[in-house]
Amino acid sequence: MQLKYKFKDESLFNLAMTQSGVDGTNNNEKLEFLGDRVLGLSVSSMLYAMFPNETEGELARRYAALVSTETLADVAIQLDLEKSLHHGHVTGGRKRHMLANTMEAVLGAMFLDSDFNTARDFICDIWHDLAAAEIQAPKDAKTKLQEFVQKHANGLLPSYEYTEPTGAAHCPVFTVTVTALGQTAMGQGASKKDASTAAADALLKKLAI
Repeated sequence: MQLKYKFKDESLFNLAMTQSGVDGTNNNEKLEFLGDRVLGLSVSSMLYAMFPNETEGELARRYAALVSTETLADVAIQLDLEKSLHHGHVTGGRKRHMLANTMEAVLGAMFLDSDFNTARDFICDIWHDLAAAEIQAPKDAKTKLQEFVQKHANGLLPSYEYTEPTGAAHCPVFTVTVTALGQTAMGQGASKKDASTAAADALLKKLAI
């Protein structure tokens, strides 16, 4: 899949492709901030129209899955954005976070290069199929783990332990350990949220859920 959009201002696309590790001043961080908001409103309104009979909670779970780091990274890979990306050294786990940020930056650049409707149409063209593939509203790993533990441990909750991030300031790596039902698992990510989700997913696999 290719990026089906031709930038009128190529400098916006180039900025979207520049990570802060390469240029501390002229990078894609502000475009990422903008793109996150464009994506959020586009996906929210799309889900509202697609699933009129679902509750707010169900829509929220769908939304969280569709704008997650994993989904954004997958879309960036499908659009082959990595070949145009300017970045410094990154580890495997950080790479997906970087791709997700880049995807948001591209959406922000697209909005500035055109208008909201154009960016929304581009987003819905891709994200509609992703949303339609889930017959039921998905649950994230932390929610699945919490529900399972509460059911089998008299209402107790999983315990998450966060440690100080490691790595450079512009690309920290967070580590989280989760304990429940006598089992422990660890997860890492570019944010506390990503790390805790990875830890919950690891524990779910260990518990064979």
